Amino acid sequence: MAHDIVADALNMMRNAKKANKEVVRVKIISNILIEVLKIMKQKGAVKKYKIDPKDKSIEITLGDFTECKAIKPRFSCDKSQIEKYRRRYLPARNLGIVIISTNKGLMTHEEAETEQIGGSLVSYFY
Repeated sequence: MAHDIVADALNMMRNAKKANKEVVRVKIISNILIEVLKIMKQKGAVKKYKIDPKDKSIEITLGDFTECKAIKPRFSCDKSQIEKYRRRYLPARNLGIVIISTNKGLMTHEEAETEQIGGSLVSYFY
């Protein structure tokens, strides 16, 4: 485990998906990871997740996704650059989500475009 909790958790989820596992247990948690999991649950990439505060871990039940990765370095982009990064990281126009950290919290690239705000790129999945 490195210092980037989100990257480690997404890597564990991707490896478990390739190994046909249903459940992943991530041993370290952070607020940004919980927000990323909320967005992934809304979009169906995660079926459910359960936080164990005593053990400081999260049990994630995987949903339907092919790829999920953290974006490193976390590029900052304004509202006009979101389309450029969406093209760079996602395979097709209507496929996948880029998660952006804005001053209004974490949101998808679609929400950031409708609200006309930029931010820092965190991760993507499809």
